[in-house]
Amino acid sequence: MKRKITQTTYDVAVVGGGASGIMAAARAAELGAKVLIIERNETLGNKLLITGGGRCNLTNVSGNNRAFLEKLGSGGKFLFSTFSQHGIEDSLNLFKKYGLETKVENEGRVFPITDKASSVLTALTTYMKEGKVEAEYELSGAGLHVRDGEVVGFNTNEGTVVAKSYIIATGGASHPQTGSTGDGWKWLGRAGHTIHEPDTALVPVQIKEEWVKDLNGISPQNVKITLYAGDEKIEARIGRMVFTYFGVSGPLVLNFSRLVRETMSKKSDVKLLLDIVPDLDYAQLDKKLQDLFAENHTKKIKNAIKEIIPPALVIPMLRRSRVNPDKELTTVSREERLRIGQTIKNLKMTPTGFLSAEDAIVASGGVDPKEIDFKTMRSRLYKNLYLTGDMIDIERPSGGYSLQICWSTGWVAGTHAVSPKKRKKVKTEKSE
Repeated sequence: MKRKITQTTYDVAVVGGGASGIMAAARAAELGAKVLIIERNETLGNKLLITGGGRCNLTNVSGNNRAFLEKLGSGGKFLFSTFSQHGIEDSLNLFKKYGLETKVENEGRVFPITDKASSVLTALTTYMKEGKVEAEYELSGAGLHVRDGEVVGFNTNEGTVVAKSYIIATGGASHPQTGSTGDGWKWLGRAGHTIHEPDTALVPVQIKEEWVKDLNGISPQNVKITLYAGDEKIEARIGRMVFTYFGVSGPLVLNFSRLVRETMSKKSDVKLLLDIVPDLDYAQLDKKLQDLFAENHTKKIKNAIKEIIPPALVIPMLRRSRVNPDKELTTVSREERLRIGQTIKNLKMTPTGFLSAEDAIVASGGVDPKEIDFKTMRSRLYKNLYLTGDMIDIERPSGGYSLQICWSTGWVAGTHAVSPKKRKKVKTEKSE
């Protein structure tokens, strides 16, 4: 027998039990509101549990709030007032309060010290349960019931949820297997919001060369990839990449993927040149090779050159240089040495395509940010409707940016969805 939704009127109804939804629900409940969170899955946080390869890159501390927002391109300007209320340090302090210890890795990426995304979810749900948030699971949404500039109900397959305020936090269209299918955009579009069509933004790149696939799982740090169309240099970027069984991934590649795709759609002979030692120019690298050869003349080249490049890259790099890996350094010619240097700084990779939207880390698209008041995260069309996280069309780079936007927008939406008359005073992490 199907259950029916209770006729209780909530102060706040949150649709979507992902990162921003849980944060919004927990914050609203902390302020004294009666809160219901609605989730289509059997449990909360399904998408959160697979982020960062299951480790959960929950934010980025490579700069302050302003530097963080500058990484978001044109979309960052909208979030200044949001982050002034709840920024990077506020999120970290909040998670620490609920037992989550964190660590900082390369490029400012922050992970739980346990290396488990479940630790982040545990902290979030502890925060939520402290405020006695109610939850309804396996509940499919059917859309918003609106009247006279106000939302008067949220329709589900088992009845209508009624609340004074509504927060839509169903996420974008990446990883639909976790419940993030873009349905929220459809509801908001029918309600009159402008929805920018989703365009997969951060996806791994498929590569033609077999040597790339042979390195599956290898993750070199601080390498440079330069995008070319024929002889035209399009752009170069430095960061961490990951070789996979189909090509390349990792933050450097993911953040580059949209430009690669756009270039491939307009130009021919597109290639990626990998520079393993971007800190050295050709002359400096050749000098280092000469010194290395002189100091290790009795060694085989495959053993000596590990001092310059990651060991896993030695054999494929030497083969691409047409140099026998077992050759002794004393027998390496000047021509071979120069070829090695050229290869170290110019390993060619030919992109052939991209993984599907199901494999996307973040997908662009969503509600036009001009239709949202970012001081409150309230819709400019409906006075009691609030939007968070991936609902909004703000493109985010990989590296903890998307989740920080979820924490900040969720916290601000949860704060302002509660009537000022209803709010109880709480000691915030900012005031400590």
